[in-house]
Amino acid sequence: MDAANHPHDERPSLLLVDDDAVFGLVLARALDARGFVVRVAHSSDSAFAAIDEDPPEYAVVDLKLPDGSGLKIVSRLIAADPQTRVVVLTGHASVSTAVEAIKLGARYYLPKPADADAIVAALHRDSGDDDVPVSAPPLSVERVEWEHIQRVLQDHGGNISATARALSMHRRTLQRKLRKPPASE
Repeated sequence: MDAANHPHDERPSLLLVDDDAVFGLVLARALDARGFVVRVAHSSDSAFAAIDEDPPEYAVVDLKLPDGSGLKIVSRLIAADPQTRVVVLTGHASVSTAVEAIKLGARYYLPKPADADAIVAALHRDSGDDDVPVSAPPLSVERVEWEHIQRVLQDHGGNISATARALSMHRRTLQRKLRKPPASE
């Protein structure tokens, strides 16, 4: 799944930047099966090196990396080749980062989890969709709370005590909330 393995490969090149090695491997295989020559980077530094070595035609970039923001990678990709089609993936979606990603040159912004077909479709989008509903039904308070707890838990590497401190919540209360199934959307 590296361009070096296919020096005469006519398939388009794609740089996948994600710090989650397992997710990166699974997605790289899926994108390879969909016709891309995939290079994977797990950090900003390795992404910058890959871009400097050979700017890709396509890129899928995680927003939050251990050594920096995926927005910096979007900037570097577009500076190296303004025609690069970039999709930003994130488990930490926000309106402000979505707007900045698009302003910097990303084609699309997808919340995780996103499957390979949705990513490929986003890579090939050339225009917006004026049929998108102006306001989707809001999530329930319980669902928003559950998603926030999961995000903070992930940010603290699954450490219950650290997560409880970050949420200003008693550890036992957090454990009780984690035992409950997620509220339906």
